[in-house]
Amino acid sequence: MNFLKRQSPVRIISLGFALVILIGSVLLSLPCSIRDGVTVRYIDALYMSTSAVCVTGLLTVDAGDTFTPLGQFFLGMLIQIGGLGVTAVGTGVILAMGKKVNLKARNLIREASNLDSGKGVIRFIRLVFLTTVTFELVGAALSFLVFRKRFTPLKAVGVSVFHAVASFNNSGFDILGGGQNLIPYQDDVFLNLVTCALVILGGIGFLVIREVIEKRFRWKKFSMHTKVVLFMSLVLTAAGTVLLKLTEDITWLGAFFTSVSARTAGFSTFPLGSFSGAGLLTVIVLMVIGASPGSTGGGIKTTTCYVLFEGIRSSATNTSEKAFRYAVPADAFRKAAVITLLALGIVLTGTYILVILEPGVPFLDALFEMSSAFGTAGLSTGISAGLCDAAKLLTILIMFIGRLGPLTIASLWYFTKGERVSFPEGNIAIG
Repeated sequence: MNFLKRQSPVRIISLGFALVILIGSVLLSLPCSIRDGVTVRYIDALYMSTSAVCVTGLLTVDAGDTFTPLGQFFLGMLIQIGGLGVTAVGTGVILAMGKKVNLKARNLIREASNLDSGKGVIRFIRLVFLTTVTFELVGAALSFLVFRKRFTPLKAVGVSVFHAVASFNNSGFDILGGGQNLIPYQDDVFLNLVTCALVILGGIGFLVIREVIEKRFRWKKFSMHTKVVLFMSLVLTAAGTVLLKLTEDITWLGAFFTSVSARTAGFSTFPLGSFSGAGLLTVIVLMVIGASPGSTGGGIKTTTCYVLFEGIRSSATNTSEKAFRYAVPADAFRKAAVITLLALGIVLTGTYILVILEPGVPFLDALFEMSSAFGTAGLSTGISAGLCDAAKLLTILIMFIGRLGPLTIASLWYFTKGERVSFPEGNIAIG
């Protein structure tokens, strides 16, 4: 306990995620979790556990054909814990036991949930659990109307609940079997729309959901953060849909679904391995941008993208940075630029190492895989299962970094007591 008390909130959160991943890998390796006649190596169990906790959805084995109902339950719990966050789940357990949450725990919640202050964190956690349970139950009930046509009632209930959990937590896992994901349902408008709704709600973040509910859907009363998140979500979804429809031979429904899913959900209704280079590049950009702060998704986040473009626009036009009649904070552009550069560095470094480890994998497929791992998107062109052990370990690391965020990882070993020496300002040519 003394060791934990000396650690920063960022380190404790990171250690929590790592511990859950390791426990999950052991649970998924148990004989009771694996179907008869199927063999799962530990590296694949670790990969699947990481993908679940990091709500990614990349697979080296098919969840439906490999794991028993108990193993699928473990997988679903890992997805739920990963989506809510280890800190939020731990706090929920403490509250359920009737105990008080101390200051250290409140700071952890604030850090993990991207809250401005520690005020009202317990009420926020209660809202997170209530929102999650409500949306997932409604999503499961609606999904059941579709899955009952293919499965027995009991099996349909299990598939529907798992699908709702995976969708709301932006994790592209499925237990349908056959390794086809949602391709058999590409023409099912109802299931496509239900899945997209769950993905979008999970991707905009609990902060936005809370504010939309409290402000009763009144746009004028929304904060700058909420307006930016909703605006960027709409723009990215619309732009992705149009670009994918122009470049690929898919339906408008398929283009819309892929555009929504690309920003960290990981479901697919069309085989991405058949997409053109232009289509794959579109999906890569969407995956790297990802969802919004305080959500179940990954990526550099929609707000980061907005601030980055707004900063470039203001520099080019010599005007102030603003958003919806609000002034953008002075240090926002700097933070956005750092996060974006770190993200690009991680994706490109991961791609470079992957093409060395797997020289037979085309460069675009390798870039797509690493972008998907970092953005915790879970989409793949089909190379995941065939990767060597070293490449799987690389992907595991990238998924872990993507879930926690590059800035969080960079700050793990960073300590400062303030600068004691000041230097005269120099001059450097830029551009």
